[in-house]
Amino acid sequence: MASSAALKGKDSSRDLRSRCWFAVHWPDNPEASPRSHGMPCRGSVPGGARARLVLADSFKVSFRTDILGEVGRRFALGLKPGHHAAIPMIAAIVCSDLTFAWPDGAPVLSGVTVSFGPGRTGLIGVNGSGKSTLLRLIARELRPGSGTVRTEGEVGYLPQAITLGTHRSVSDLLGITAVRDALHAIEAGETGEEAFAVVGDDWDVEERARAWLDRLGLTSLGLDDRVERLSGGETILAALAALFLRRPDVLLLDEPTNNLDLDARTRLYDAVASWTGVMVIVSHDRALLGLVDQVADLSAGSVRMYGGNLEAYENLVAAEQAAAGRAVAAAAADVRREHRDLVEAQTKQARRDRQGRKVAASGGLPRIVTYARKRAAQETAGRSGELHAERLQAARDRLGEAEQSVRDDAEIRVDLPATTVPAGRTVLTLTGQSTPHWHPAAASPAAHAPAVLGELIVRGPERIALTGPNGAGKTTLLRAIAGLAARPGLGVRLGAVVGYLPQRLDLLDNSLTVVDNVRAAAPAASVNEVRASLARFLFRGERADRMAGTLSGGERFRAVLAALLLAQPAPQLLLLDEPTNNLDLASVRQLSQALEAYRGAILVASHDLPFLRSAGITRWLRLDREAGLTAVEPP
Repeated sequence: MASSAALKGKDSSRDLRSRCWFAVHWPDNPEASPRSHGMPCRGSVPGGARARLVLADSFKVSFRTDILGEVGRRFALGLKPGHHAAIPMIAAIVCSDLTFAWPDGAPVLSGVTVSFGPGRTGLIGVNGSGKSTLLRLIARELRPGSGTVRTEGEVGYLPQAITLGTHRSVSDLLGITAVRDALHAIEAGETGEEAFAVVGDDWDVEERARAWLDRLGLTSLGLDDRVERLSGGETILAALAALFLRRPDVLLLDEPTNNLDLDARTRLYDAVASWTGVMVIVSHDRALLGLVDQVADLSAGSVRMYGGNLEAYENLVAAEQAAAGRAVAAAAADVRREHRDLVEAQTKQARRDRQGRKVAASGGLPRIVTYARKRAAQETAGRSGELHAERLQAARDRLGEAEQSVRDDAEIRVDLPATTVPAGRTVLTLTGQSTPHWHPAAASPAAHAPAVLGELIVRGPERIALTGPNGAGKTTLLRAIAGLAARPGLGVRLGAVVGYLPQRLDLLDNSLTVVDNVRAAAPAASVNEVRASLARFLFRGERADRMAGTLSGGERFRAVLAALLLAQPAPQLLLLDEPTNNLDLASVRQLSQALEAYRGAILVASHDLPFLRSAGITRWLRLDREAGLTAVEPP
């Protein structure tokens, strides 16, 4: 029989909003481990609260001993069902009643209260919900309009946009130049106390810096190299190396994988998985969010915590939404029943009133009796009417509460028959890849490089992933196919209409409405046809008449997608350049839904493996500076 076990967390010396990471393990049931089923057995316990877990057999409560030290060792103990354990609460970040608005008055956060404890937390939410703003408030880069932020220990922060000075070195970026200068002075014979004070305990700082750069794939980067030579991805990795080298108590990462190629992402995943401090990650990268210990969902101005990684979060939300849907259906049935009862009661009362009037008109009863009966009937009818009306209003209130629990995660459901491509039709032929003259970063071929595809032929509704490191020329290749870039030495022969989705999503005219932007792409379609199609992209009614320049990030993406897929003639070859960059999880899901309805060929450059797998990729290609374009196995 299942038993109940309660964990009680309380420590009067700490803020009651503090939290402590814990996990519950079933020794005899590996399938119930926190990694596979994080929701019921892993999470954060609010200070002073009780978290009840229904467990079968014996179980063990364990703590991150590498983080909590003696506290963790003291409480990493086996408990029997029914045992209580007092848990000291540890929270490195506590945000209380935070409010923030931009100088123009646009509100971002209002009354947000949240705390983050040891372990890795994934902070998610739709674009514009305030995730990056919250990180900047914690990092003290912004000041809240009201409320407080308390952090324990040093805070390290990686922003989305990193500004580098043109004359700075990698050593400057890592923050170790002063220590290195002091070390070199001591090696040259300097004996002053000042140099030794600067070095402190960092005698191996150069070795540790080199180790972190190598671990993150920056093996060719020297400590004295200038930062202006770094690519966008290398800049992110070097900034991450600087943070890991500092070893802050709290690490804040804002979309760290946005500009990283697949190889760099893999290295970052390994570094994140090995982190033993407090880490808060804003990201839409499903693989990265699969490494977190808990998920913080920022929506509707509040943060809700879910134990486990992204998969556990989605499973729990799906279960919650299914229950919410059932509650709405039940509440709606109650409203219908109460309304029916009210109508029936009113009908019966009207029948009784008519009968009473007939009796009174016949003169068969004395007037005083008739008056008394009439008054009694009116009072009874009034009480009955009030009772039914109250019950109906109560049912409507329950329906309203139930509906508030249902998320507005609308889905894109479109039908795109005009994009259909017969299986045998050749939609694209590329020649000249064996000559690297078209390549923006051409290099001499490696001695043992894989065979370059001399000719690439795309037939029928193939779905091809174009992978490879940053700077290899994937964007240039896609633009050359679309006819938007110079293509010396590259032969392109098209057998279908091409649609191209660039990284910057700059296909819309900001001075036009959503309807007019789509009509510009499909001039033969009537306004009603465009509106009907836009409704399937979640632009219903007045939303379709909004100016493109006023759209949020998610709305703009859907408008771009609609203009691309509803164009006339319909695109039968879709070129997508890093389509999930800068998209929130809801927009990525909506993109996948739209691609499910697309019936043409797709060539997509992306480092987002979960997205590529959801897109139904049938062939994988890799573009390298040295090897050129080659066919590869699925990663």
